[in-house]
Amino acid sequence: MQQLVETTKEILKRLVGFESLSSQTNLDMIDYIKTYLADHGVETMISYDETGERANLFATIGPDVEGGVLLNGHTDVVPTLGQDWSHDPFDMIEKDGRLFGRGTVDMKGFLACTMAMVPYFKEANLGKPILISFCYDEEIGGFGAPVLASDIVARGSKPAVAIVGEPTMMSLVSGHKAGLELRTEFTGFSAHASDPRKGVNAVEFAARFINKIIEIADRCSINPVHDSPFEPPYTTFNVGTINGGTARNITANACALDWELRPIPGEDGQVILAELQYFVDSELLPLMRAVSPDASVKTIVEADVPGLSADESSAAVQFIRQVTGLNSSEVVSFGTDAGHFERVGISTIVFGPGSIDQAHKPDEYIELSEISNCLQFLKQVADHLAEPR
Repeated sequence: MQQLVETTKEILKRLVGFESLSSQTNLDMIDYIKTYLADHGVETMISYDETGERANLFATIGPDVEGGVLLNGHTDVVPTLGQDWSHDPFDMIEKDGRLFGRGTVDMKGFLACTMAMVPYFKEANLGKPILISFCYDEEIGGFGAPVLASDIVARGSKPAVAIVGEPTMMSLVSGHKAGLELRTEFTGFSAHASDPRKGVNAVEFAARFINKIIEIADRCSINPVHDSPFEPPYTTFNVGTINGGTARNITANACALDWELRPIPGEDGQVILAELQYFVDSELLPLMRAVSPDASVKTIVEADVPGLSADESSAAVQFIRQVTGLNSSEVVSFGTDAGHFERVGISTIVFGPGSIDQAHKPDEYIELSEISNCLQFLKQVADHLAEPR
């Protein structure tokens, strides 16, 4: 096991060294992983986004048959801009039993563990395959996973279970909230601010829209779902950025909001969007177009991240329990790629090393003990799928 830990550390240092920020190319990192797998006799399938600059990687170890276990992780990381790191975030260092660097816990640590275990997987006489899938652009909306999920369905041999190795401290997570990543654009009409009646101030109408979001958010918070396992036990909202206007003495002719909606399972985010659209159509647009017929409000769904159902009887939950002996499970409020695999009929759970509390922060780290725990688990997975010799 100690040698496996050392191998994992070497691989993780290489992975951290790739500045695979969301929306930027990850091809150098994918090429490294592809070469590593090829050196161990594993062929890979690569699928690209529409630009050809970002790619998913998929590989099969063992027989190419129905069933088996899919190990999934994402290659992208969040930016470090504006964060106060004590060292170069893309040069992993080890200190006091921890590995520091951007992506060590979210989630290149799981990728490195999976890669380190490939020789063991190859020698395990697998009766069902272990499938490896690494995706692009999870952090900004999960754009790579649905492409990969569709590729897996198209090839005809679906895995029985998918394990998304996001950091859960190796606790079984059987459910999480959905997520809608949204942008609302307001088109107004510029006029001199000395007589604002002659203009349509896009910033002011954006503020009214934000107030409506807050009204709905307050309504959700004072009506939590009874006995919900989620924390908080209601749908949440967040307005992340607002940009608009030219100068303080000109009515703003444009404004844009970037915001998100995280529906609790059982609540339809589209219903909330319909309520907001009714508010726009009935209250905002009549006022705006009374001054400028070309005024508009447009909401764009930039990403639709499906939730993960907390089904205790699912094949994925039962598989983890058989392999590890774990009896308890939990749910989380952060989103993952898991829902994309469940959406195409693959029973999925979230189960991986490290703590989400360290993700996205300066001096991000993963405990070496968590690396060891993950490697031990992956060994158990291979042993469970192996046939007697």
